[in-house]
Amino acid sequence: MQEAQTRRTTSSTSQPNEEQPLVMIVDDDAAVREALHELLLSAGMQPVCFSSTRDLLDAGLPERPGCLILDVRMPGSSGLDLQNHLAVKGDAPPIIFLTGHGDIPMTVQAMKLGAVDFLTKPVRDQTLLDAVTAAIEKDIARKKEALLIKKHIERLATLTPRERQVFREVARGRVNKQIAFDLDISVVTVKLHRSNVMQKLQAGSVGELIRTWEALPADKRETHED
Repeated sequence: MQEAQTRRTTSSTSQPNEEQPLVMIVDDDAAVREALHELLLSAGMQPVCFSSTRDLLDAGLPERPGCLILDVRMPGSSGLDLQNHLAVKGDAPPIIFLTGHGDIPMTVQAMKLGAVDFLTKPVRDQTLLDAVTAAIEKDIARKKEALLIKKHIERLATLTPRERQVFREVARGRVNKQIAFDLDISVVTVKLHRSNVMQKLQAGSVGELIRTWEALPADKRETHED
């Protein structure tokens, strides 16, 4: 049964609740859920509690930045099972494991899959809050980077096939004369395409153009190779 799915309180911050990072707690122990809920509320965060991984998946993950605090061993699907499931789907929020039954192999497995921290109960309040803060910062940065990549891909789609070729060659460090020779066009034409590329991709310098190329997913670069 899902607990406190939308339990909201007036925060001491001026930031609206719907814009606050969300801390999702998954633990089958009601006392632990309540204690974590109160701790996070007292720190000005917005927690939401679930008694099982199934309850969380049924509710769906929000688009807002945030993180997960997961117990490892629970009836049914475990915290590690959930981590694996989210890793396969991609775009998983950062995860903090909090358990009374941890061991080294379990910790290694969790960290290899990208867990932010693996904490053992009982845990100091400040230790947990520090881990949550780090996880939220990581998720905000991740979402910001994903948004930037999305913009790069959208702008890439506005390039003509020839502009894409010039973009690729500039990103590879080729100078105008080399590009002109390779593509069998004039240097003047290369300069024109290069100017169009920088304008369409909103790049203020060749260095920025190269960083845009490097930020693109490999499959997007490969798609426009020819």
